[in-house]
Amino acid sequence: MTLAFIRHGQTDWNLADRLQGTSDIPLNDTGRQQARDAVATLAGVDWEVIVSSPLIRARETAAIIAAGLDIELGPSYDELVERAYGEGEGATAEVIAERWPDKNYPGLESLDSVVARGKAALERINADYGDRNTLIVCHGTIIRYTLSSLAGRTFEQIHNGSVATFEKLGDGWRVLTVNDEPVTAVPVG
Repeated sequence: MTLAFIRHGQTDWNLADRLQGTSDIPLNDTGRQQARDAVATLAGVDWEVIVSSPLIRARETAAIIAAGLDIELGPSYDELVERAYGEGEGATAEVIAERWPDKNYPGLESLDSVVARGKAALERINADYGDRNTLIVCHGTIIRYTLSSLAGRTFEQIHNGSVATFEKLGDGWRVLTVNDEPVTAVPVG
């Protein structure tokens, strides 16, 4: 079974370098094009279903990809929402540097919580779809830190519209690509 995390396409807040978190911001035209472009990146694997975070930017990305690949648009999973950034949500990088130089925003969700949600989502998706090749559209932080935790190594920022593929191997996982680029075969558990 092969799975892929896809980061949602760009939003106006991404473009303005505003921290989104759980704020429900829609895709912009560039983001919709990034979703269409992801279809070409995903060619060559027999994808069967796509699921997503319930946030509109992820759901719309998933719908565009489902139509482009002519596959089932499955449900959304609450566990896949982006990290809650508390009072930092909506702030620009400039405001963040001024108010919270340590990036410790009031109401910030811990990375341990984000990773636990990411792993719980993978367990639910695996239970729901078994051996089906499944696409998962969600958000940069949850993708980055879930993959990093599973792989036991650090991955850099996840780009809008990019694909990170990984496969189930027994009780573990192997990361194949991150940000559309091959990764040295890394068994993950």
